[in-house]
Amino acid sequence: MKLDNIIYNNDGKTIYRDGDLCYKVFDASYSKADVLNEALNQARVEETGLNTPKLQEVLTVDGKWAIAYTYIEGTDLEKLMEENPDKMDEYLELFVDLQMKAHAAACPNLTKLKDKMNRKISEADLDATTRYELHTRLEGMPKHKKVCHGDFRPSNVIITPKGEAYIIDWAHATQGNASADVARTYLLFCLKGDEAFAKKYLDLFCKKSDTARQYVQKWMPIVAASQSVKGKPEEREFLLKWADVVEYE
Repeated sequence: MKLDNIIYNNDGKTIYRDGDLCYKVFDASYSKADVLNEALNQARVEETGLNTPKLQEVLTVDGKWAIAYTYIEGTDLEKLMEENPDKMDEYLELFVDLQMKAHAAACPNLTKLKDKMNRKISEADLDATTRYELHTRLEGMPKHKKVCHGDFRPSNVIITPKGEAYIIDWAHATQGNASADVARTYLLFCLKGDEAFAKKYLDLFCKKSDTARQYVQKWMPIVAASQSVKGKPEEREFLLKWADVVEYE
């Protein structure tokens, strides 16, 4: 194993390529439980048949936890969008189709999205009244069992030279309501400062999936609150503003 070819380095993770494998090495901010949970999510999602890197090994590298995956040769969709703005509509269509394909899969052993969000809302830096309203809203949302990526963004889609699409980074995967996953992606685009693109994405998803936009919007305060717990300080402020948008009786 040679770890001298860095292909990604951010957010406490460094990814190295060594031949047909890549090694994701985590820093001390990631607990053993976090790393093992990510590996378990990956193994479970593989069983759905979705195109995703194959888990090979969980190991330690110089005292740091690491996960080894098969290396997927290709370019991430975010980079393709940046390099080919004339193809933006085509790429966005592909992006939405891939998300819908994931939602159509079943993976009954994944953590339930509602359980995770209830826990995160309880931890959020919000007053008791707002937390109560968010818990109540979450409890009232329809219970589904769809595969939700939890961090579905263009940089987590790899397009191979043959045009095959692979979805990577299933650390936040759950089973639950697809519209929560869509609300998360919408907020990710907003966090990047591209609200126009976020709206375009949401409009396309709702059209293709025959989902009411208002239904997805009902999830946004819930998703924002749950996501604010581990967010960066500047992101947390933005997300907490969304989380505070609650319809009071």
